[in-house]
Amino acid sequence: MTLVVISLFTLNVAAQTNMPRKLREDILKSKEKEDSRTRTARRKTFGSTPQAGAMVLRPVNPRAQQGATLVKIESAQEMLYDESRLPGIKVLKGDVRFRQDNSLLYCDSAYFNEEANSFDAFDNVRIVQGDTLTIYGDFLNYDGNTKMARVWDNVKMVNKNTVLTTSELHYDRNINLAYYNTGGVIEDGENTLTSIWGQYSPSTKIAVFKDQVKMTNPESQLTTDTLNYNTSSSIADIVGNSLVRYKEDTDIYSQKGWYDTKNDQMMLLDRSLVEQRDGKTLIGDTIFYDKKQGYGEAYSNVEMNDPKQKATLFGNFVSYDEIKSVGLATDSALLVDWSAKDSLFLSADTLYTMKDSIETDTIAFNKVMAFKNVRFLRSDLQGMCDSLLYTSRDSIIHMRVLPVVWSDNNQLMGTQITAFTKNQKVEKVVIDKSGIAIQLDSLNYFNQLSGKEIIAHLDSGKLQRVYVNGNAESIFFPKDEKTKDFIGINKTLSSYVTMFFKDEKIERVLLTTASSGAMYPLSQMEEDDLYLTNFHWYEEERPRVVDDVFKKFVRTEPKKRPQSKKRPAFPGESSDPVSTTTTTSGSPARPADSTRSSGINQTQPQGRGVQSGGIKRGGLQQL
Repeated sequence: MTLVVISLFTLNVAAQTNMPRKLREDILKSKEKEDSRTRTARRKTFGSTPQAGAMVLRPVNPRAQQGATLVKIESAQEMLYDESRLPGIKVLKGDVRFRQDNSLLYCDSAYFNEEANSFDAFDNVRIVQGDTLTIYGDFLNYDGNTKMARVWDNVKMVNKNTVLTTSELHYDRNINLAYYNTGGVIEDGENTLTSIWGQYSPSTKIAVFKDQVKMTNPESQLTTDTLNYNTSSSIADIVGNSLVRYKEDTDIYSQKGWYDTKNDQMMLLDRSLVEQRDGKTLIGDTIFYDKKQGYGEAYSNVEMNDPKQKATLFGNFVSYDEIKSVGLATDSALLVDWSAKDSLFLSADTLYTMKDSIETDTIAFNKVMAFKNVRFLRSDLQGMCDSLLYTSRDSIIHMRVLPVVWSDNNQLMGTQITAFTKNQKVEKVVIDKSGIAIQLDSLNYFNQLSGKEIIAHLDSGKLQRVYVNGNAESIFFPKDEKTKDFIGINKTLSSYVTMFFKDEKIERVLLTTASSGAMYPLSQMEEDDLYLTNFHWYEEERPRVVDDVFKKFVRTEPKKRPQSKKRPAFPGESSDPVSTTTTTSGSPARPADSTRSSGINQTQPQGRGVQSGGIKRGGLQQL
């Protein structure tokens, strides 16, 4: 069933891995198109704000000004002269209209200085530039030589669907650029932008904002000190410390980036941060984020933190699907589980974190999947395999393809390993198919226990007992209790075996009645006689510090060792003619047989259960 679940899930996550590259390509393609359309215009407009026209009109010969054209009076209901009071000034009243080039300037009344080619206008002021731009206000000072206009009080600029309102506006007709420095608002149908200082180019649709900048729409609000914005594409360039807030649901912090407000997509640079309402955070050198799809990607030195689950996901590529609650990490991927006192560090070529599809009431269980070069480290437990699945619903870790688990000086390995956890601690490990438990003793001797199925019980990371179900075979090295010297090598064969540990050493071994054992002098042993056929000690591959989980090794199925000729036989088989049993003093005894051997205490069988008894270290007990 587990394999079916893994296969089905692999298909789902494989589909997701295509999304990151697609989102990045879509956003970059859109950004490149925007840049090519407005790059030249941005260079011309940004930071090039001219000075406003002077309020005091100074006589200047228009023909002496390069590019200057004459301001002409097209209509007025009344025209007055008063040379004594206003020398050189024509006073115009009633539906006044001026023209310069293709621009029309309207007002209720005006003071016109024909020699200076300039005028002051009052009430119902209106500047009409072609058929796309109109500026409204109560007062206007206009210099026809420099084509600079200053409009104040109830000012509004309308450029198609873009409306700029402010208390005072400066407009340069030469480069078609308007700016303000007393506070203003720009609305374009998508967003409302406010700032103390602003600049807008009707021809390029580019606006620049500084000081207390705020951009709002029905979905989000952006606050910053500096912002570039295109009213045509509704794309904002983030060029300063900025915060984007989505309805109290998501906060985004960035100093540099690009935000498509129409499509709710953004590209964030320079270690930006995305923070969810539930506390999850995503940090990366570069982040691509699609709010509508609830999907984000981050590149280079990425960190995704989940304080609720007390876990952090690292990698040089991390993606997260908010709707499916699926996180993906590759390229130096690392999951740190800091929910317990001892943190767990898990690395793999590909890491997934997700919500379990099974929900109980309002509780959604978490799941972790890891593929290729899986390695993990905790102070009491280390391991490696090719694929790993963990779900907090049953607190079970499934390890597949050459799995190995270490605890203290013990190593467990087999075709597949299942670890059962409780309170963030592994309390039982089940090894299926060709399993072997190995314990490193002093002087590089290895106690070994193998069989079809091995069940190891741990307490606080320390091995307590190991149970073998089917074809149990063991090798261990008993010691003299007084001298602590090795007295030989003890080998057993049995259908079922239970091995007890105390102080990280084998305390006793319990066998079934259908078993045999023999003690051999170490002096008679060749190298292959010291190991079971499936013995392999992975000392170099064992992760001991955090950096070790990123190491990669070419892993293949280890070769079987030659079968030792010095081993006991099952009942009914001929015993090894050279095998002998040995007393605890080390003196030789008679050959082992199927019913009795020195050091083996025989009792009546009581099924497969383990009987307790005061057995000295190194002793065997039959069931």
